[in-house]
Amino acid sequence: MKAKILWSLGMILALASPLFFDHVDHIVKPKGIVTGADQVHAYLHDLKGKRVGMLVNITSTIGTKSSVDSLRSLGINITRIFGPEHGFRMNASNGAKVDDEIDPATGIPIISLYGKKKKPSEADMEAIDVMIFDVQDVGCRFYTKIITLSEVMEACAENHKKLIILDRPNPNAYVDGPILEMGLKSGVGKFPIPITHGMTIGEFAQMINGEGWLTNNFKCELEIIKLQNYNHNRAYTVPIPPSPNLNTQQSILLYPSLCLFEGTILSQGRGTDRPFTVLGAPALKGKFDFTFKPTAMPGKSETPLHMGLTCYGLDLSDYDAWGMQRMGKINIKLMMDMYQAYPDKEKFFDYTQNKQMLNIDKLAGTSKFREQIIAGKSEQEIRASWEPGLGRYKKMRKKYLLYP
Repeated sequence: MKAKILWSLGMILALASPLFFDHVDHIVKPKGIVTGADQVHAYLHDLKGKRVGMLVNITSTIGTKSSVDSLRSLGINITRIFGPEHGFRMNASNGAKVDDEIDPATGIPIISLYGKKKKPSEADMEAIDVMIFDVQDVGCRFYTKIITLSEVMEACAENHKKLIILDRPNPNAYVDGPILEMGLKSGVGKFPIPITHGMTIGEFAQMINGEGWLTNNFKCELEIIKLQNYNHNRAYTVPIPPSPNLNTQQSILLYPSLCLFEGTILSQGRGTDRPFTVLGAPALKGKFDFTFKPTAMPGKSETPLHMGLTCYGLDLSDYDAWGMQRMGKINIKLMMDMYQAYPDKEKFFDYTQNKQMLNIDKLAGTSKFREQIIAGKSEQEIRASWEPGLGRYKKMRKKYLLYP
């Protein structure tokens, strides 16, 4: 099967070309959308005279300036910075543990929530009066920011501190995929939600509270600084890469579909300058013409799958990833086609060669997906198996939406 044949199967949504944003200086936020962070007047009064903690990274900006620097320039006393996966400055590779440190620019202690602990300690919370959560999410169950959100909410609830969420748009604002079966709960899936949950961070925080997902049914005191001029049908180009391996808008839009391949023997381009826009493996030689070679890339992927080996597969750079947003569907046809193309079927879901050791069942949220791919089920049959759970989730989600 040549690349053109398989590509035609995977291109069922192909309608237009994506936008790239490797050169961040040339990208502006969509006209009219105002982030929560940019509405300083709406929350500054809650911070004055208080010790402030901030869960932030380099996507946390007010205008074009770091939100930490901006608020400090306004006289706000920031006593703790909390860093999610990849760290405060986002210079740690995917899955890499991050240590605590002192910010050399400000002298503020930076507490890692992706190292020895995932949740702020009682001592951490004693050093603050109020917490701010402001990071760019990408709307996927297996993207760790919503898990970090829940840990921060729980720490705030336990220590009677208010959490102010500076909301940001969801670039993958549609609902699709199987609901996570809680027996497969892991570090890449904590809640009974689909792969793309269709909510902003602020909306998801309301769901966490409302559905009683915090330990002991705790409720976190929330203040959400809502987006202005935003709705879930509006395409949003993220102005700053939200993690080292989501370095283009195309990679962000393909992430809900391609991250599932981390539970397979196929590379998704980690260790290249085009992560999450290519797919392939050495064993696919003769099946495809397109090639790429993963290498060690400090700060992004030190030991990528198939490092130093030529991989044969698909170039998805021109795939209409915006179409998934418009159609409201992740692309599972890619998984079906690549499984059929792979010569050694028994090794396709062998994730043990991947240093991240991500099980396909945990990523999909169910073992049925893997079994259905192996059995050669149709896309219609696979999608039908996501019901009635997906329908129930959509109904529950409506209770927490802040935007049309």
